[in-house]
Amino acid sequence: MVLPAMIGWERVMRYLSVAAAVGLTLVSLSTSLHGQRRDDQIDPRSAALLEKGRALKAAGNLAGATDMVETALVVDPRNRPGFLLLAEIARAQNLPGKAIRLYREALLLEPNDVAALKGQGEAMVQKGAVEKAKENLAKIQKLCAAKPCAESTQLSAVIAKGPPVVSATAQVAKQDATKVPEAKN
Repeated sequence: MVLPAMIGWERVMRYLSVAAAVGLTLVSLSTSLHGQRRDDQIDPRSAALLEKGRALKAAGNLAGATDMVETALVVDPRNRPGFLLLAEIARAQNLPGKAIRLYREALLLEPNDVAALKGQGEAMVQKGAVEKAKENLAKIQKLCAAKPCAESTQLSAVIAKGPPVVSATAQVAKQDATKVPEAKN
Protein backbone atom coordinates (compact mmCIF):
# COMPACT_ATOMS: atom_id res chain seq x y z
CA MET A 1 0.00 0.00 0.00
CA VAL A 2 1.35 3.41 -1.06
CA LEU A 3 0.85 6.18 1.38
CA PRO A 4 -0.21 9.62 0.09
CA ALA A 5 2.77 11.21 1.82
CA MET A 6 5.17 9.02 -0.23
CA ILE A 7 3.54 10.10 -3.50
CA GLY A 8 4.13 13.75 -2.58
CA TRP A 9 7.78 13.02 -1.70
CA GLU A 10 8.33 11.36 -5.11
CA ARG A 11 7.00 14.46 -6.87
CA VAL A 12 9.27 16.71 -4.85
CA MET A 13 12.31 14.59 -5.69
CA ARG A 14 11.37 14.42 -9.36
CA TYR A 15 11.12 18.22 -9.79
CA LEU A 16 13.85 19.19 -7.32
CA SER A 17 16.69 18.09 -9.61
CA VAL A 18 15.24 19.97 -12.57
CA ALA A 19 14.68 23.11 -10.47
CA ALA A 20 18.25 22.92 -9.13
CA ALA A 21 19.67 22.60 -12.67
CA VAL A 22 17.64 25.57 -13.93
CA GLY A 23 18.68 27.65 -10.91
CA LEU A 24 22.37 26.90 -11.41
CA THR A 25 22.12 27.74 -15.09
CA LEU A 26 20.51 31.11 -14.35
CA VAL A 27 23.11 31.96 -11.70
CA SER A 28 26.04 31.09 -13.97
CA LEU A 29 24.52 32.98 -16.93
CA SER A 30 23.91 36.15 -14.95
CA THR A 31 27.42 35.99 -13.47
CA SER A 32 29.07 35.66 -16.88
CA LEU A 33 27.03 38.50 -18.37
CA HIS A 34 27.80 40.76 -15.45
CA GLY A 35 31.55 40.39 -15.98
CA GLN A 36 31.55 41.43 -19.66
CA ARG A 37 32.23 44.96 -20.91
CA ARG A 38 30.20 46.62 -23.60
CA ASP A 39 31.64 46.41 -27.10
CA ASP A 40 32.15 50.16 -27.37
CA GLN A 41 34.30 50.34 -24.22
CA ILE A 42 37.97 49.95 -25.13
CA ASP A 43 40.49 49.31 -22.38
CA PRO A 44 42.20 52.64 -21.55
CA ARG A 45 45.62 50.96 -21.59
CA SER A 46 44.97 49.80 -25.15
CA ALA A 47 43.86 53.30 -26.18
CA ALA A 48 47.04 54.81 -24.70
CA LEU A 49 49.23 52.29 -26.54
CA LEU A 50 47.33 53.03 -29.73
CA GLU A 51 48.06 56.75 -29.38
CA LYS A 52 51.77 55.99 -28.89
CA GLY A 53 51.60 53.89 -32.06
CA ARG A 54 50.03 56.79 -33.96
CA ALA A 55 52.84 59.07 -32.80
CA LEU A 56 55.49 56.56 -33.88
CA LYS A 57 53.83 56.21 -37.29
CA ALA A 58 53.73 59.99 -37.70
CA ALA A 59 57.44 60.09 -36.83
CA GLY A 60 58.13 57.53 -39.57
CA ASN A 61 59.01 54.67 -37.21
CA LEU A 62 56.76 52.04 -38.81
CA ALA A 63 58.38 49.07 -37.04
CA GLY A 64 57.98 50.70 -33.63
CA ALA A 65 54.42 51.73 -34.48
CA THR A 66 53.59 48.15 -35.50
CA ASP A 67 54.95 46.81 -32.21
CA MET A 68 53.01 49.38 -30.17
CA VAL A 69 49.71 48.81 -31.98
CA GLU A 70 50.07 45.02 -31.79
CA THR A 71 50.59 45.39 -28.03
CA ALA A 72 47.44 47.54 -27.87
CA LEU A 73 45.52 44.76 -29.63
CA VAL A 74 46.84 42.17 -27.18
CA VAL A 75 45.57 44.31 -24.30
CA ASP A 76 42.14 44.68 -25.94
CA PRO A 77 41.39 42.63 -29.07
CA ARG A 78 38.16 44.61 -29.62
CA ASN A 79 40.15 47.80 -30.38
CA ARG A 80 38.91 48.31 -33.94
CA PRO A 81 40.90 51.53 -34.50
CA GLY A 82 44.00 49.47 -33.69
CA PHE A 83 43.28 47.10 -36.58
CA LEU A 84 42.69 50.10 -38.87
CA LEU A 85 45.99 51.74 -37.90
CA LEU A 86 47.89 48.47 -38.23
CA ALA A 87 46.39 48.02 -41.71
CA GLU A 88 47.46 51.56 -42.68
CA ILE A 89 50.98 50.76 -41.52
CA ALA A 90 50.96 47.54 -43.57
CA ARG A 91 49.89 49.50 -46.66
CA ALA A 92 52.66 52.04 -46.03
CA GLN A 93 55.11 49.11 -45.96
CA ASN A 94 53.68 47.93 -49.32
CA LEU A 95 52.03 44.86 -47.77
CA PRO A 96 48.50 45.01 -49.23
CA GLY A 97 47.72 41.35 -48.44
CA LYS A 98 48.43 41.88 -44.75
CA ALA A 99 46.42 45.12 -44.83
CA ILE A 100 43.42 43.33 -46.37
CA ARG A 101 43.51 40.74 -43.58
CA LEU A 102 43.71 43.43 -40.90
CA TYR A 103 40.83 45.38 -42.40
CA ARG A 104 38.85 42.11 -42.39
CA GLU A 105 39.52 41.80 -38.64
CA ALA A 106 38.15 45.31 -38.13
CA LEU A 107 35.10 44.47 -40.23
CA LEU A 108 34.44 41.39 -38.09
CA LEU A 109 34.07 43.75 -35.13
CA GLU A 110 31.92 46.27 -37.04
CA PRO A 111 30.69 45.11 -40.48
CA ASN A 112 29.39 48.59 -41.40
CA ASP A 113 32.64 50.49 -40.82
CA VAL A 114 33.00 52.55 -43.99
CA ALA A 115 36.59 53.54 -43.17
CA ALA A 116 37.57 49.86 -42.97
CA LEU A 117 35.66 49.07 -46.19
CA LYS A 118 37.42 51.96 -47.96
CA GLY A 119 40.85 50.98 -46.69
CA GLN A 120 40.31 47.35 -47.61
CA GLY A 121 39.14 48.40 -51.07
CA GLU A 122 42.23 50.55 -51.58
CA ALA A 123 44.47 47.68 -50.46
CA MET A 124 42.64 45.37 -52.89
CA VAL A 125 43.33 47.80 -55.75
CA GLN A 126 46.97 48.00 -54.63
CA LYS A 127 47.10 44.19 -54.82
CA GLY A 128 45.30 44.16 -58.20
CA ALA A 129 41.90 42.84 -57.06
CA VAL A 130 39.85 45.65 -58.61
CA GLU A 131 36.61 43.63 -58.82
CA LYS A 132 36.70 42.90 -55.08
CA ALA A 133 37.35 46.60 -54.46
CA LYS A 134 34.24 47.41 -56.51
CA GLU A 135 32.24 45.13 -54.18
CA ASN A 136 33.49 47.18 -51.22
CA LEU A 137 32.54 50.38 -53.07
CA ALA A 138 29.02 49.02 -53.57
CA LYS A 139 28.77 48.27 -49.82
CA ILE A 140 29.94 51.79 -48.97
CA GLN A 141 27.45 53.33 -51.40
CA LYS A 142 24.67 51.23 -49.86
CA LEU A 143 25.65 52.37 -46.35
CA CYS A 144 25.92 56.01 -47.45
CA ALA A 145 22.71 55.95 -49.50
CA ALA A 146 21.11 58.83 -47.61
CA LYS A 147 24.10 61.15 -47.90
CA PRO A 148 27.24 61.06 -50.01
CA CYS A 149 30.34 60.18 -48.03
CA ALA A 150 33.99 60.95 -48.67
CA GLU A 151 34.99 57.28 -48.40
CA SER A 152 32.86 56.43 -51.44
CA THR A 153 34.39 59.22 -53.51
CA GLN A 154 37.95 58.36 -52.44
CA LEU A 155 37.61 54.64 -53.16
CA SER A 156 35.95 55.40 -56.47
CA ALA A 157 38.95 57.55 -57.47
CA VAL A 158 41.42 54.82 -56.44
CA ILE A 159 39.50 52.22 -58.45
CA ALA A 160 39.41 54.54 -61.49
CA LYS A 161 43.17 55.06 -61.20
CA GLY A 162 43.72 51.29 -61.08
CA PRO A 163 46.46 49.17 -59.53
CA PRO A 164 49.98 50.58 -59.37
CA VAL A 165 52.21 49.83 -62.33
CA VAL A 166 55.30 47.87 -61.37
CA SER A 167 58.28 48.18 -63.65
CA ALA A 168 60.01 45.10 -65.03
CA THR A 169 63.22 45.87 -63.12
CA ALA A 170 61.29 46.06 -59.85
CA GLN A 171 59.73 42.67 -60.57
CA VAL A 172 63.13 41.12 -61.34
CA ALA A 173 64.58 42.61 -58.16
CA LYS A 174 61.65 41.25 -56.16
CA GLN A 175 62.11 37.78 -57.68
CA ASP A 176 65.84 37.87 -56.91
CA ALA A 177 65.11 38.87 -53.32
CA THR A 178 62.73 35.94 -52.81
CA LYS A 179 64.95 33.39 -54.54
CA VAL A 180 66.71 31.01 -52.18
CA PRO A 181 70.41 30.68 -52.98
CA GLU A 182 71.54 27.22 -53.95
CA ALA A 183 73.76 25.38 -51.51
CA LYS A 184 77.25 24.60 -52.75
CA ASN A 185 78.70 21.24 -51.76
